[in-house]
Amino acid sequence: MPKQHTYVLGLNVYDHDVSACLLRDGAIAYAISKERITREKHASGFYKEVIDYCLSAEGITLDDVDLVVRNSYILPVPEMEERMLHQDMPGFLPVADRNEAIKHPLFRSKSDKVVSISHHLAHAYSAFAVSPFKDGVVMIVDGVGNYQADAMESYPQDGASPLARESESYYRFDDTRLECLKKVFMEPARGLLSDEFYNMPGLGALYSRVSTYVFGDWNKCGELMGLAPYGRHEQVGHLLEMKDGRLHVPFWGAENQQPFVLDSGSWDKSPTMRHWEDIAWRVQDDTENVLLARARWLRESTGAKNLCIAGGVALNCVANGRIAREAGFENVWIQPAAGDDGIAIGCAYYGWLEILKQRRSFVMDHAYVGRRYSDAEVAAALQSFLVRIQVDAKRSDNICRDTAKLLADQRVIGWFQGPSEFGPRALGNRSLIADPRKAEMKDILNSRVKHRQAFRPFAPIVLAERMKEIFEGEEDSPYMLIAKPVRPEWREKIPAIVHVDGSARVQSVREETNPMLYRLLREFEALTGVPVLINTSFNVKGEPIIETPQDAVSCFLTTGIDNLVLHDTLVSKTAMHKVVTPVMTTFGDVATIVSSTTQDPSRGGS
Repeated sequence: MPKQHTYVLGLNVYDHDVSACLLRDGAIAYAISKERITREKHASGFYKEVIDYCLSAEGITLDDVDLVVRNSYILPVPEMEERMLHQDMPGFLPVADRNEAIKHPLFRSKSDKVVSISHHLAHAYSAFAVSPFKDGVVMIVDGVGNYQADAMESYPQDGASPLARESESYYRFDDTRLECLKKVFMEPARGLLSDEFYNMPGLGALYSRVSTYVFGDWNKCGELMGLAPYGRHEQVGHLLEMKDGRLHVPFWGAENQQPFVLDSGSWDKSPTMRHWEDIAWRVQDDTENVLLARARWLRESTGAKNLCIAGGVALNCVANGRIAREAGFENVWIQPAAGDDGIAIGCAYYGWLEILKQRRSFVMDHAYVGRRYSDAEVAAALQSFLVRIQVDAKRSDNICRDTAKLLADQRVIGWFQGPSEFGPRALGNRSLIADPRKAEMKDILNSRVKHRQAFRPFAPIVLAERMKEIFEGEEDSPYMLIAKPVRPEWREKIPAIVHVDGSARVQSVREETNPMLYRLLREFEALTGVPVLINTSFNVKGEPIIETPQDAVSCFLTTGIDNLVLHDTLVSKTAMHKVVTPVMTTFGDVATIVSSTTQDPSRGGS
């Protein structure tokens, strides 16, 4: 039988946010992050799980894949895998993965169908190749990319040493042609043992340094952005400055000597909080100003009308909002997995466009690229004895109408529909949804489910055709990646989604890309006159967003979520829930108990 499709597999491997993206004839068939499968936040290590998920969902084997393209920002993948044969690197290849990796056909593959590319090049392809633009420019800013010696694309040289690391890259594209206009490298930093990244003089690295300083974790940049509006202006000296078009990172002085130490007590009650708020404001303001200067330079030097952004810094929705409104571009587009999980998309499209020399024909107009779960799988997640006695599950002939009524009655809803979203934001298929009309709903969500810091905002979803009426700005925001001011006349109507600075991280919803979520918003609007709902990720603090029906049931039973919606099944808790839950918590892992009488094939995608 002749082969029906051409498949390209893109992979982000070994360090944080391991992920895979499978293209079928140039269109994204499936994409997944390892954390959704293993339930370990920002999962690193070997990549078998994400490959198996995509291949199984498509119903093919690795032999059917025409090309595999990979990236690791640490070292080129072939060199990385050679080192791991003789060097213990548990952060990148845990002991549990080692034997499985060595037997895998992609590990140390010598096939000409297996290719490795550099980090910012992969980010660039993830940004423009699936954008709606024929031509434009690309802005890549992240924490740290590959060494200068390993950067593959041609670019104007600026004397960076071979051991300098990628920090910023700027490109022009025309259809499939990509040209690098500028690269900004970070020279090696002097550090104590392995803390070089903490001291690197780059925009994304500096933001992560402040995240470590305030929260004790380099990967809490989203929390840092949320804390920034609470800070006093100009209380801390500049942490980033632009001088004659060059980025300058001043020395981290002794005045900043109050870091959060993980064993030093409660973060929320620390007397250092005022200082942390002030330094959060400073790094956010500096970041916005530098990014805006870079974006304006890019527009003025090229005359481009369209801008695509990727890299971890592209998840800073406040800065994105300023770029969209103030940089002068007609259109700004940011794909939903702009961080390192999206590297898998970029690798796949580099293979499709540059290696296979195919044409661009796919536009990523939604992020729902996980696999679909059947109604039978949903039913199976509710079948174990200890689940059945705790829940009442009923099919609904109008699940959006029934859910809207519960939302209007101030119920917190776990919403599970269709394929999962790719990227770090829940976009309405793996979401917790609530009524935004009362400010106390923020506290309800935090106390019952999320257990997050009180300063962190909750995001709104809004009917796309009503967005400009409620939020300022012309730019669309389908992926919750642009912060917008809430119009003053609406702030008292939807206080639960208004941040302290009057803004909100908006997601616009269209019927053609998510008909179920659109219908839910329309039903809620019909009841309340408000076309807005709170949308936050379906998980608890410290865990990844849920992937499977079993994940949804586990989270529902172990938190204060009032109702769970699985496709058209409405689930509520029975009186036995309060009896059984303490027993489950004491004597077993709830996730194991939920799936104890049913095999969970979804972990591998079969």
